[in-house]
Amino acid sequence: MLQIDGIQVGYGRSVVLHGVSLDVPADGVAAVMGHNGAGKSTLLRAVIGLLRPRQGSVRLDGEDVTRLAPHERVARGMAYVPQGQQSFPHLTTAENLQLVADGRRGGREAMAEALDLFPALRGLMGRRAGLLSGGQRQQLAIARALITRPRLLLLDEPTEGIQPSVVAEIQQTVLALTARGGLSVLLVEQHVGFALRAAERYYVLESGRVTSTGAGGAGAEQAVRAALAV
Repeated sequence: MLQIDGIQVGYGRSVVLHGVSLDVPADGVAAVMGHNGAGKSTLLRAVIGLLRPRQGSVRLDGEDVTRLAPHERVARGMAYVPQGQQSFPHLTTAENLQLVADGRRGGREAMAEALDLFPALRGLMGRRAGLLSGGQRQQLAIARALITRPRLLLLDEPTEGIQPSVVAEIQQTVLALTARGGLSVLLVEQHVGFALRAAERYYVLESGRVTSTGAGGAGAEQAVRAALAV
């Protein structure tokens, strides 16, 4: 679904990603892991179009989207959930969801489907997003992205700072979404166990370079932890 080939990305004179290549399988999950400052979030920003690679290419389902603007990539089926459980804090849960659903064909049905995936949000529809817990805001952020019915979902640190029970719920949701088909996920994550349980393939970034890659699953945890310890 997604092919990244040798992209170099930076800010000003500083280069952050040095020729990074990776693939996200159709209807599957690829996980990117690494320490803070490794370039993980920069990678997602380049994929969604917020940063333009100086070299290399980004292809979505065979189409070269390297030069497309973010809104054009969204129109082609990308959705991005940035780090930090972002929402409009002064709007209610319902209003946050309706901002995406309103005016979109099938928006009401897509909103109902997203709430089915995160049923805890149904009891919070009238509460301002700024008053939700971190885990609830993260569920809201993912639900908003899913209303667009993406083909590729980009998740940046979805488990950061949230309680273990919600981590498990997000993992189950990601697995359920990919199992039913039609959705691929590029997951940036520091929670190694979560990432490997969800992913078919993993990549470890170190100083903007892929230093380790392999098949996902619990059997890969030792290799990943060894790569992260370097």
